[in-house]
Amino acid sequence: MSTDPSASRRKAPIERAAEIARRSQEIALDEGLSALTLRAVASRVGVTPALVSHYQPSMDALVATTFGAIVAAEISEVAEELAPCETSVAALKTLIDSLLGPERSAVTAVWLDAWSLGRRHAALAVEVGVQMDAWQAFLAELVKTGCARGEFRAIDPDAVAWQLLAIIDGLNAHAVVRYGHAQRLRGLVRTVAEHELGLPPGALGSGDDSEP
Repeated sequence: MSTDPSASRRKAPIERAAEIARRSQEIALDEGLSALTLRAVASRVGVTPALVSHYQPSMDALVATTFGAIVAAEISEVAEELAPCETSVAALKTLIDSLLGPERSAVTAVWLDAWSLGRRHAALAVEVGVQMDAWQAFLAELVKTGCARGEFRAIDPDAVAWQLLAIIDGLNAHAVVRYGHAQRLRGLVRTVAEHELGLPPGALGSGDDSEP
């Protein structure tokens, strides 16, 4: 049970709902989406399952919204990382380095859970589609901006965005099950990106990624 002494006190509905949402995200990141149960959330919050059920009558809906919140937060974090970049080339390099870094492994695991569980949970499947589209749109906008600046050349920026995301997702999925090392394979993503965007070899960096 939660050790927070304020957990069991009466709280305003909006405050309690926010707490349930926050604790649900913690469980998903710590233990995976499959661990997100009524009892688990109640235990983490420090209240009865009945109270959680009052605020979240559908666990399928809670799993979907929890996944969506985690992924949306990651997009916001990456956007903040890219904000100081003065060029689109620098922004793309930063994005590749960030998404293939070990600090993203917990969110990657949540993605893998969602892709798997979404086969049986309609609400989660819908949210997965929403968030995949959001990531594609985010990266496509980066590519389009680079093209407008004359830094990139791409006939179909949307297709390039999907291609890069597919490679990044694949490498990260391998790394989650300890097959390969995503960070060490950043060079592969850079090479593909440079080719697809008309950049000279090494434009996105050629540093040694052999160390974690």
